[in-house]
Amino acid sequence: MIDTLIIEDEPAIRREIEWLIKQEPDFNFVGSATSVSSSLKLIKSLRPKLVLMDIQLIDGSAFDILNQLEEINFRIIFITAFNQFAIKAIKYGALDYLLKPLDEAELKLVLKKVLKEDYLLFGQQQQLVIAKSQRLLNDSNLETRIVLNTQEFIQILQLKDILYCQSEGSYTTFHRIDGQKLMVSKPLKFYDDLLPDLFFLRPHQSYLVNFTYVDKFLKSGVLLLKDKTEIPVSVRRKEYIVQRLNQL
Repeated sequence: MIDTLIIEDEPAIRREIEWLIKQEPDFNFVGSATSVSSSLKLIKSLRPKLVLMDIQLIDGSAFDILNQLEEINFRIIFITAFNQFAIKAIKYGALDYLLKPLDEAELKLVLKKVLKEDYLLFGQQQQLVIAKSQRLLNDSNLETRIVLNTQEFIQILQLKDILYCQSEGSYTTFHRIDGQKLMVSKPLKFYDDLLPDLFFLRPHQSYLVNFTYVDKFLKSGVLLLKDKTEIPVSVRRKEYIVQRLNQL
């Protein structure tokens, strides 16, 4: 049984999550909190293994809670109303989250993921550090880091180290400037939405390229990267590529 704590200040949503957790045989509901101060007390006294944590609370945020804990030895699922900035930070850290209003099926999927995955605490700590740092950065910084969950490990990667990304069906392969490759189980569209437009462009449905490493555009329909990699440009995106080049 996984002892589960809920941190949520909206009564209706809190009661709904409590009810849903109680229906799950592998999860043990141990309590709920509505503020930063009460959350800190319950985390320290109950020592939960899983915390469903609303990002915005009446007296602060989820990150205010995490910053005051000496150690974080529990899994976290963030809960948030649609907030593009908060969600982007969470995605950069490859952390689990649920959007309000909650969808029961999505909650069940995330809980199933918790049961299947056994991340090292070190990995989660690094994920949280990156998520928190992203809240302080903007999209004009290639020093920004991103967490990539592969089947074998958690990789921390700076955006400047990404040469290009290639679609592999429902997977994406990251090609690094050092020649290494990383495959992750998310589609290319996920990273197209996440990575900053200032540096990354989509010349083809199967490729996402770090514009920093583009050497030239061949009018035959090919982007030539600085390492001599050739990336195809689809016919309908040629005009877009020319416009981007002219903006330099």
